[in-house]
Amino acid sequence: MQAYGPGFARIYNLRWGDFSDQVAPCLLEFFERRGLASGHVLDLCCGAGHLVRHFLTAGWSVTGIDLSEHMLAHARRNCANWQRKGKAAFLLGDAAGYRLDQPVDAVVSTYDALNHLPDADALRGCFRATHKALKPGGWFLFDLNTALGLRSWNSLSVRDLDDAHIVTRGAYDESERRAWTSISGFFTDESGHWQRFSETIFNRVWSLDNVALWLRQAGFAHSHFARVRELDQPLTEPESERRVFVVAQA
Repeated sequence: MQAYGPGFARIYNLRWGDFSDQVAPCLLEFFERRGLASGHVLDLCCGAGHLVRHFLTAGWSVTGIDLSEHMLAHARRNCANWQRKGKAAFLLGDAAGYRLDQPVDAVVSTYDALNHLPDADALRGCFRATHKALKPGGWFLFDLNTALGLRSWNSLSVRDLDDAHIVTRGAYDESERRAWTSISGFFTDESGHWQRFSETIFNRVWSLDNVALWLRQAGFAHSHFARVRELDQPLTEPESERRVFVVAQA
C-alpha cells in the first residue's frame, strides 16, 4: 500500500477534508440506528484524521491506522485535545495486515482507501484482519471506486489557489483495470516559502462479486453494497455506480 510523503500529506490535510464532511453524518446515523450512538471505532487508512474528528466530536473513542507517518503527524495535531483525554490513538500500520490489542465496535475506511491495496491477497488480508479486530456483530463500512468511476480518471485539472497550485493528471488502463493520478504542484509552508510536492496515486478495480465472496471467506456474516446516503438499502446493480459503500457485519 502507498505511504504518502510530507508534501502531499500537507496539501491533503489542507485541501482534501470535504469528503469526510460529506460521509461522516451518514456513517454516524447508520450506527445510531443500530444502537451505537458511541463506542470505539477504528478508522483504517485514517489519513490526516478528517473523519476521525467527526467521530470524536460525536462522543466516540477512535483508533486511527495509516501507513504514512506524515499523514499520522497531521492526524495527531488535528486531534491533539482528544489524544490528551485518551479518546484518540494513532498507529502506524498496513491495512493489508494489522492487529489491535482490543476489539472495536466498528471499522470504517473511506475515500477509496482500499482501492489502493496492490493485489487480491492484500485485500483478502485486510478483510481477515478487520474481522479479527471487530467484536462479534461489529460493523465494517468502507467505500470503493468501481470500474465505471475509475474510467472518469482520464482527465487533467489545474487549481490555482492563494496558497497552492495543484495540477492533477489522471489515466485509466482498461487492460490492467487500474487507474493512476499524478498530483503535483506548490504550496506555501509555515514561513511563507513555496514548496514543491509530487505524488502518484493508484486505484485498483475490484470485482464487487469477489469483494462479497472474500468478505464471506473472512468470516463476515452479511454484506451488501449501497449508496452513502442509503446505507440500509442494498443495490441490485452496484457495478453501475461510480462509487459504492460496502456494509458488512461480523
